Amino acid sequence: MYRKSKKKKKIIIIVIVIICAFFILFYSLSSNRKLTAVESFFKDASMVVMKGIMLPFTSLNADKDSDLTESYIIQKNLNVHLEEEIEQLRDTLDLNQTLTGYDVVNATVITRNRSYWYQTLTIDKGKKDGLKKNMVAITKNGLIGKLQNVTDYSSEIKLITANDVNNKVSVSIATTTGETTAILSGYDKENDLVLISGVDSRVEIKEGDVVTTSGLGGMFPRGIYIGEVKKVTNDKYGLSKTLGVKTTQDFNNIHYVTVLKEEKN
Repeated sequence: MYRKSKKKKKIIIIVIVIICAFFILFYSLSSNRKLTAVESFFKDASMVVMKGIMLPFTSLNADKDSDLTESYIIQKNLNVHLEEEIEQLRDTLDLNQTLTGYDVVNATVITRNRSYWYQTLTIDKGKKDGLKKNMVAITKNGLIGKLQNVTDYSSEIKLITANDVNNKVSVSIATTTGETTAILSGYDKENDLVLISGVDSRVEIKEGDVVTTSGLGGMFPRGIYIGEVKKVTNDKYGLSKTLGVKTTQDFNNIHYVTVLKEEKN
């Protein structure tokens, strides 16, 4: 009887610890502040558990009474997602061949908070892999964001689709008359466009003009592709323009990313 009671207490303690760990993980994902040492520890521990849970697997119900049509659809959907991930992995490896001027780290997306879907995502690489806050994250389709919170074994990426006043990126727009600089400052979820503000009203901007990082401010290297201009809006005073830029990145479907560590000497 005593042994059963002791065993029951141990199970209760383990459950409480797991609940606390995931609570801290959720809280840290929903905040822009710097993580505490305790939060970093639990986040790393949670990442290890989640990586094990989320290993690619497929399963079909072998029960004789199971609906084979439904099982086929499930298997087909799993195969489609697996093919997408393989294609993204190939793109990541191809991208590494072109980034000969940088030391890079390839990472897998581990988790994404649905409440902050267009704000952040978390990858399975961190300080142990040489990653630091503010390093740039890209895919073959261009810039996706920068590292925000970095623990030993994971990193949180603040996406360029995040509507955050502190999430500013200096960009360059290539026009027919030359280049002009502005600020990437938001995201239009309804039209799936990143927003560029502070464009001089006298500069002629046309649909199809290419937007890249400008390199100003030293945060992002120059020339990283962002997208093409799809919409131009003048402010009510006629002093500046706001641009809607269409990226080629599907921000709903990111499995692998590449982090630029630093330029090679």
